[in-house]
Amino acid sequence: MRSFAALRILRRIAVLPIALAFGTALVGATASGQPVDGIPCDATEGSVFHIHPHLTVLARAKPVEIPADVGRPVTSSCLYWLHTHTSDGLIHIEAPKFRTFTLGEFFDVWGQPLGATAVASARVRRGDLHAYVNGKPYKGDPRKIELSQHTDITLEAGAPYTKPVPFTDWRGQ
Repeated sequence: MRSFAALRILRRIAVLPIALAFGTALVGATASGQPVDGIPCDATEGSVFHIHPHLTVLARAKPVEIPADVGRPVTSSCLYWLHTHTSDGLIHIEAPKFRTFTLGEFFDVWGQPLGATAVASARVRRGDLHAYVNGKPYKGDPRKIELSQHTDITLEAGAPYTKPVPFTDWRGQ
């Protein structure tokens, strides 16, 4: 009889080729080109609504990378209205119509968790996630943080907590 741990390893080995074939990771599925939270993946960037918020994620004071090309599926030639081009935390919102977007929607397109106990790859105890918007503490659900032009968001998952460093490299965006 196989142990539970051995069965988990065998299941991961069996799933890995499938995950790689579909451009997904085992820890969080990335968007595949299908609509996410009602946000489609279009052939071109939208030009009606174009803004750039910034996101910093710290896990116990260490930066968590927001990867380049979030919102650009490997298996499809489209681009979600929320996406990144670089790994500096600058989120591009380029949509064909005006609407409100939230940080939770960005994390859903990214395929990563955002909640009271998880921020991307960082896991914390309930109450150990601190959120800041434009340098001010945010006490609500971080998924509901609205993304606006030059909104500067910092999520700190676990101590030590530090005062957020303002993002200023907007590069004319």
